[in-house]
Amino acid sequence: MERTAANPWDWSIKLGYNQAEIIDGATRQVICAGQTAVNEHGAPQHPDDMRAQIALALDNLEAVLKEAGMDLSNVVKLGVYATNVGEALKNFDLMGMRFGPHQVAPPMTLLGVNELAIPGLMFEIEATAMA
Repeated sequence: MERTAANPWDWSIKLGYNQAEIIDGATRQVICAGQTAVNEHGAPQHPDDMRAQIALALDNLEAVLKEAGMDLSNVVKLGVYATNVGEALKNFDLMGMRFGPHQVAPPMTLLGVNELAIPGLMFEIEATAMA
């Protein structure tokens, strides 16, 4: 699989994502459901701690990708939902820490929402991955 960034402007690169990516040669696609800060039994974790919730949601995303035979380097699109966008953005260095070593900056949408499906959760991340 070959990824080519398409950025008519550079402002999004400074925030850690490309405006678009052209994907050539992919033969397999995985669509991940939104991952949140829940344990292996689905119980919410880290109430009122956005940073810990982001970290666990990313752990869970990596676990799902691993089960599918992929990792964060395969992610080509992200959808992020947060009940407090400002607080999420303060902790977005976690995204860079996870995706940076893979040298990918997948296109991303971050949306503020009133609440997530499970009370107490503040952050959810969904991904599309290709290989």
